Amino acid sequence: MIGISNLFPVGVILALVVGDSFAAEKPRLLVLTDMGADPDDQQSMVRLLLYANEFEIEGLIATSAGTTGKREQHVTHPEMIRELVTAYGEVRPNLVKHAAGYPTAEQLLAKIKVGSSQRGKEAIGEGRDTEASQWIIAVVDKPDPRPLCISIWGGQTDLGQALWRVKQDRGEEGLKEFVARLRIYDVADQDGLASWIQEMVGMVGTAHPTYVQAGAPAGRDKREGVFRGMYLGGDESLVSREWMETNIRQNHGPLGALYPPKTWTAPNPHAAIKEGDTPSWLYFLPHGLNDIEHPEWGGFGGRFERGTEGVYRDARDAVGDVSDARATVWRWRSAVQADFQTRLNWCVADKFEKANHAPVAVVNGDRSREVVRIQAKAGEMVTLSAAGSSDVDGNAVRYRWFIYREASLLGGEVTLAPMEGVTTRFSASRGEAATVHVILEVNDAGSPPLAVFRRVVVAAGE
Repeated sequence: MIGISNLFPVGVILALVVGDSFAAEKPRLLVLTDMGADPDDQQSMVRLLLYANEFEIEGLIATSAGTTGKREQHVTHPEMIRELVTAYGEVRPNLVKHAAGYPTAEQLLAKIKVGSSQRGKEAIGEGRDTEASQWIIAVVDKPDPRPLCISIWGGQTDLGQALWRVKQDRGEEGLKEFVARLRIYDVADQDGLASWIQEMVGMVGTAHPTYVQAGAPAGRDKREGVFRGMYLGGDESLVSREWMETNIRQNHGPLGALYPPKTWTAPNPHAAIKEGDTPSWLYFLPHGLNDIEHPEWGGFGGRFERGTEGVYRDARDAVGDVSDARATVWRWRSAVQADFQTRLNWCVADKFEKANHAPVAVVNGDRSREVVRIQAKAGEMVTLSAAGSSDVDGNAVRYRWFIYREASLLGGEVTLAPMEGVTTRFSASRGEAATVHVILEVNDAGSPPLAVFRRVVVAAGE
């Protein structure tokens, strides 16, 4: 149950905002990117570097950028990652004035590793170890209780080689222990290895949330995939060329200037912002909505449901008149883009007071960014309070409460009253294993206005 804490004074709130991710443990993140193919990988890397303070980045892996029959084959581009990290180093002096925890450029440069120039099963086996596959093994083997979050933007081959090597050297049980430390978000199975990996490591038939395989179901248009909600559907003005030029590329420092202005894949309505890989790390970003042990709950990186084989695949959300997988991502776009815009502003704001900063959302006294869990009796009146929520910049804040129905297991109709204001209440669902996912959204009145979220999971029982 949640304890009630006293209201924090402004000075303490400032320390928390500028502090290291609210003193919470950072997720360990390793990225596999086929940068040099579609320019959207560079776009995703620009955004990720602005959030480098939220993760312990364990690896930036340059995988094969070649796509048979389409572009140059058998090539990797670690120099493209280095260029972006070097530009990040130029803006870091301003970033650290707005939030602590940003690693140095030198620390990130040391995490750039080169993978195989080949793609697919034929590039895996004896004599196929790479700097990247060996690095993956070394990182997983660290004496660290946190799982390693692996974000696959393109190219599972080096991960596949690492898993193959572990199986050869440690046997089935050793591989099982190794895989238990992984959480994987795979964008579109671009090397065609997802099924092979899942079968090799024994995921088939399990219920462990190790592997999220994002992408449209077989036989459907590939553009229906969850991750394409980053730029398709919803308010597409927020991914327009005008938005990009104004808020990213122009007058936001050397890192924003490297954001590629044009991407591929019709029907991208603007051929500008795409970032199809960004949901793969937004999924792991601590932001009060998500729990990586529950892909079915949803968050900035999308929502997923467990298939019969044990792997998590695209789920659908209904937002307004739209019901599709992309909505599980674009429903959060306004908040995601405003926060991105703010961090780009930090790149050129040499004083804390020259930019906006996210408010702090408190639920029943809990100031963390963890999901709040409450046990209630069926039919019991549950009261939730955002008292203590605040804004470090002194901006006014307002509150919105809503039920995330697709994530809930409702035993009947549940209504929040009121849906705005510091407190809300509702009668807990009746029925076996009923749960209600209530979302608190706290908005500030800064420029741009920022929104933060907290999820409350209320489980009702007799």
